[in-house]
Amino acid sequence: MMVRVLIALLMSLGMTPALAQDGGPLRIEITEGVIEPLPIAVPNLVPETAGSAEIGAQLARVIAADLTGTGLFRELPNSAFISQVSDFNAPVQYADWKAINAQALVTGAVSVQGNNVNVKFRLYDVFSGAELGEGLQFAGTVDGMRRIAHKVADAVYTRITGESGYFDSRVVYVSETGPKNQRRKRLAVMDYDGANVQFLTGSTDIVLAPRFSKNGDRVLYTSYETGFPRIYVLDVGSVQRRVLDSNVGTMSFAPRFAPDGQTVVYSVSQGSNTDIYSMNINSGAATRLTNTPAIETAPSFNPDGSQLVFESDRSGSQQLYIMPIGGGEAKRISFGEGRYGTPVWSPRGDLIAFTKQSKGRFHIGVMRTDGSEERLLTASFLDEGPSWSPNGRVVMFARETQGAGGQSNLYSVDITGRNLRPVRTPEGGSDPSWGPLQP
Repeated sequence: MMVRVLIALLMSLGMTPALAQDGGPLRIEITEGVIEPLPIAVPNLVPETAGSAEIGAQLARVIAADLTGTGLFRELPNSAFISQVSDFNAPVQYADWKAINAQALVTGAVSVQGNNVNVKFRLYDVFSGAELGEGLQFAGTVDGMRRIAHKVADAVYTRITGESGYFDSRVVYVSETGPKNQRRKRLAVMDYDGANVQFLTGSTDIVLAPRFSKNGDRVLYTSYETGFPRIYVLDVGSVQRRVLDSNVGTMSFAPRFAPDGQTVVYSVSQGSNTDIYSMNINSGAATRLTNTPAIETAPSFNPDGSQLVFESDRSGSQQLYIMPIGGGEAKRISFGEGRYGTPVWSPRGDLIAFTKQSKGRFHIGVMRTDGSEERLLTASFLDEGPSWSPNGRVVMFARETQGAGGQSNLYSVDITGRNLRPVRTPEGGSDPSWGPLQP
């Protein structure tokens, strides 16, 4: 039973499961499918020290929310449980879990000593009556216990899907408040699910397009605090920043780190012309990468840093192009009806996400790196600015609803387009940049 469910899960994500049957390899290649979420039970973690019961309940809620938020899992309510897990080491009563149609079971235990939290968990395939992998332990603090829950959820997700997780990650974005003609925009960083928001810049700043470095320690962004757009690099830990050098009389914007963390690509506008440049972040040495009369911006690297995807109107309309980072002819990859922008290369290297405007509607879409298999994931009054999850299976973006006074909010959607979800933040949000899994 679990095998059939796993195949269905992989179907929805375009994965290729490799399963052994009758001693021989069986490779099933599936790219489409509609599934029912896998029923999973996540009982409260067993308290092993005094005062840890409430923390065990909170941890279970975060783990369950992470898993069900993917659209691949359906949590069974505690009220349906026949067995109650009161001893982490006691044998699992598989018959009781089968009776309520649980197909996966997560059990855990928590102990608290002062500000230190220790969590251990196990994952079971109910229908085969076996534990999936070995139990794991994670340690942290009371203040950081959500991270422990995210790590458990990542491990469960990985064991069931074969894919790396994305729950223990952060997103930097632009937090927006105030009316449209007096909008305040400041940088903020949060957990992937909108929790633990921290502001990185002041409330009077006007900032745009923050972008995480590959390891999540720094953020590039554009600021208008001097009345002129300039690119800054900010250290997330210390919240110290510095401006990147730019030529007098030019506007620099749309920065993004290279995978090596030492190179930045960005756009420079002079008069009616905009080209893409690269810069060594330490020496300040800049190299011009494009040289056309067109407007060329929003560059994004492929995972190994050898190529760029960017938007350009060199063909007469806004389209997507790919070029080698070392120079050479750019190749157009978008040919559908409408205008394409804000391309972002998947961390897996297989897809490019983009914003598309067509027939008065905005869409978030994905396509192969050669432009084939274009698929639109959303449609609304205004969707824009996609950013990939660390495992390349989910895209976060900003949506402005018609009549909302110009305020945007953050949403996420998986690459099938079937699991659109709001990301709750204290204020409006735009320009998300999804960082890596935290160490």
